[in-house]
Amino acid sequence: MKVSIPATALPVIFATVILDAIGIGLIFPILPALLQDVTHAANVAPYIGIMTALYALMQFIFAPVLGALSDRLGRRPVLLLSLAGAAVNYLFLAFAPSLWMLLLGRAIAGLTSANVSVATAYITDISLENQRARRFGLLNAMFGAGFIIGPVLGGALGDYGLRLPFMAAAVLNTCNLLLALLTLPESRPPTRGKIDLAALNPLRPLRWVFSEKSLLPITVIFFTFSAAGEVCGVCWALWGHDAFEWNGLWIGLSLGAFGVCQALAQAFLPGPAVKLLGERATILAGVACACLALLVMAFATRSWMIFAIMPVFALGGLGAPALQSLATRQVADDRQGQFQGVLASAVSLASVLCPLVFSSIYFGVRAHWPGAIWLSAIVVYAALVPLVLGLNTRTPARKLAS
Repeated sequence: MKVSIPATALPVIFATVILDAIGIGLIFPILPALLQDVTHAANVAPYIGIMTALYALMQFIFAPVLGALSDRLGRRPVLLLSLAGAAVNYLFLAFAPSLWMLLLGRAIAGLTSANVSVATAYITDISLENQRARRFGLLNAMFGAGFIIGPVLGGALGDYGLRLPFMAAAVLNTCNLLLALLTLPESRPPTRGKIDLAALNPLRPLRWVFSEKSLLPITVIFFTFSAAGEVCGVCWALWGHDAFEWNGLWIGLSLGAFGVCQALAQAFLPGPAVKLLGERATILAGVACACLALLVMAFATRSWMIFAIMPVFALGGLGAPALQSLATRQVADDRQGQFQGVLASAVSLASVLCPLVFSSIYFGVRAHWPGAIWLSAIVVYAALVPLVLGLNTRTPARKLAS
């Protein structure tokens, strides 16, 4: 049963996501330079991998916990907690003088980073099944729109001071927190009774998924999708500097251009694509587009080639909303927060392991062929194909009966 929610709720949750994405995107263009300034190391790829993995490790531990808490306490308080943690984290990073303090700041951010899983559960609460693919696409579009603004602003501010983007991110996340605090209603009333402390064990939701064998394929696919996507977050800025001598502004502009393409693709195409092709074919089409774009990027010799292939690369994201829509049909409404937390945990687990792997690969290929890093992502995407072909796209009987 859906809770009666004002019409303003959906724009508010989208605004929350876009402001969060701006805060995240601000950091990407200046992170290599910041780490060089703090560590005085010539090659900071391992440090980027460590910072990314630490963030994801904390997210892996706490995202299922926060997802389960949102089922019990409501979506709103958990979302407010995560936004407050993000604001404190960026303020902390703005003044951190050493590597260990930077790492501590990233750990705090990972601990409170429930935004995506809780926002997804929120949209599930207020949407009918036939609305979810389109709304998940809009959710991803808002995140893409944040990357239009965030990296460009971060690159521009970073040219004046490496800490300015962190200060801007702290301000944006504070605005984000105030917006949600003042205008966002609760989508799922809190349940009565005491909280089962055993349910807060981050491994318990994972055991639940492993006990439900039908949920394993989707969980593994989410893990693999995230694994392939991690290569960009870890290597884009380093590769742009090494292959094309991009400065912070050009790195920001390239990420912003990708954000434009992704926002347009996610805003208008997921719903029609699922209607025309079905969810399975939409996922496979997205994988094919991503692989084609990565192949071009691997062999590109001019900057304009990267900008030219970006629309195709953005089409690679079509599979994510289709997969999210398919995933919501696998469990009952009262387990959506828990399941979304588990999926976020799978994504985070990939984000723990893959930055260390991809940063090590990039360290090995950097001197001879920086673009070779994109071929490793193609290998990961290729592993998705048999998993998607074997995916059950029918709504299970237990869900129909709930």
